[in-house]
Amino acid sequence: MQPTTLFYLLIGIILLRFLFDQWLNGLNNSYFDNPIPKELENVYDQEQYQRSQAYKKEKSHFGTRYAVVSLIATLAFFLLDGFAWVDEWARDMVENEIAVGLIFFGVIGLGNDLLSLPFSYYNTFVIEEKYGFNRRTRKLFVLDKLKGYFVGGLIGGGLLALIIWIYQNFGSNFWWYAWIAIGLFTVFMNMFYARLIVPLFNKQTPLEEGELKQSIEEYAKKVGFKLNNIFVIDGSKRSSKANAYFSGFGREKRITLFDTLINQLDTHQIVAVLAHEVGHYKRRHIIYNLTTSLLLTGFTLCLLGSLVGSPLLAEALGVQIPSFHIGLIAFAVIFTPISELTGLIMNRISRKFEYQADHYASSTYKGEPLEEALIKMSREHLANLTPHPTYVKAHYSHPPLIDRIRHLRSLRHN
Repeated sequence: MQPTTLFYLLIGIILLRFLFDQWLNGLNNSYFDNPIPKELENVYDQEQYQRSQAYKKEKSHFGTRYAVVSLIATLAFFLLDGFAWVDEWARDMVENEIAVGLIFFGVIGLGNDLLSLPFSYYNTFVIEEKYGFNRRTRKLFVLDKLKGYFVGGLIGGGLLALIIWIYQNFGSNFWWYAWIAIGLFTVFMNMFYARLIVPLFNKQTPLEEGELKQSIEEYAKKVGFKLNNIFVIDGSKRSSKANAYFSGFGREKRITLFDTLINQLDTHQIVAVLAHEVGHYKRRHIIYNLTTSLLLTGFTLCLLGSLVGSPLLAEALGVQIPSFHIGLIAFAVIFTPISELTGLIMNRISRKFEYQADHYASSTYKGEPLEEALIKMSREHLANLTPHPTYVKAHYSHPPLIDRIRHLRSLRHN
C-alpha cells in the first residue's frame, strides 16, 4: 500500500465514523416526539415533559454542531500536515525521543482541549444553566480545567513516558511489557482512585449517623456485605444531577453517595439504589469489567505492536522519521472500526449487568423503592424516555428507563 492510499483510507475512516454517528443521532431524534410508554406516564407532568423535550433537542443540536466543528478541525489538521509540523517542532526543541513524544501529545491534547473549551463553557453555563442543572461557578470551571491538566500531565504523561521507554527497549514485543504496566496501573487506580484522585476535585465525608446510615448498615449486614466506608460526595457544587457508585475492592471498597441523591430520594429509595450497587459487587461485575478491560487492552496493544513502527504510517501522515507517537496516531484511526465493535459488545454486557444488579436489589431488598428512585432521578435529569433501540445498543451502558421498569415489575409478578 502506498502512503497516499493509506492517508485517504484514514480520512475515509474519520468521515465514515462521523456519518455513522450522525445517522445514529438522526434515528434517535426521530423518536423524540414518540408517545411516552404507558408505564412511564407518571414520570412527567405536561410542563416537565415539555422541558424534557426542549432539553434533549437542544442537547442533540448542540452535539451535532460540536461534531461538525471537530470534524472540520480534524480534517484540516490531516490535510495540512499538522502532525508533521508538531513532530518537527518538538524535535527542534528536544532530542530525547520520550520528550518528543510527550511534547507531541501535549500539544495535540492541549489544542483539542482548547477547541472544545468554548463548547464546554456553553454547555455548562448556557444549556445546563438554562434547565437548572448547573451549580458550577466560573471559578470552579477554571480550577477544574487546571487540575485536569495537572492530573492528566502527571499521570497520563508518566504512563506515556513509560510506554515509550518500553517500546524503545523491546521493539515490536513491547506490548507484553506495556500490557503488564497498564494492567498494574489499572488495578491500582481501581483500588485507590477514590482515595487519591477524587479529593482533588470533590470533598468526601463519612455518612453521618442517623436513620439512613442505620438502614444501610442493617441491609449490608443482612446480605453479608462488609461495609466500612460509606461516603457522601459534594456533587451539588457542580450539578443538581444525582448519582451513586461503588468503587475499589478488598479493604478499599466503598460506597459513595452524591449529596444530591440524598436530597432527592427518601431512605428506602436510597437503600434500594445502594442494594443495586451491592448487587454489582456480589455478582462480581467489577472483576468481570476489570478483566475484560485488561483483555481488550492486551488485544489492542498486540495489534499496536505489529503496526506502530511501520514507516508507512509515518509517511502517510507526512512524517519522515517513524516514531511511536506518530504510529499511535495512525493506529488509533485504523483501530476505530474495531473499537466501535468492542464498544457495542461492552455496552451490551453492561446493560446485562444492570439488569442483574436490579434483580439482586429486588430480591434482597425491595423492587418498588428502586423503581421509584429510577423514576424520580429520570424526572430530575429530564431524561429521554423514548430513545431509539439502535441508539441504545450503540451508546447506552444502562438500559432505558422503560426496560428497567418492565424488568423490575416482571420480577415482582413471577
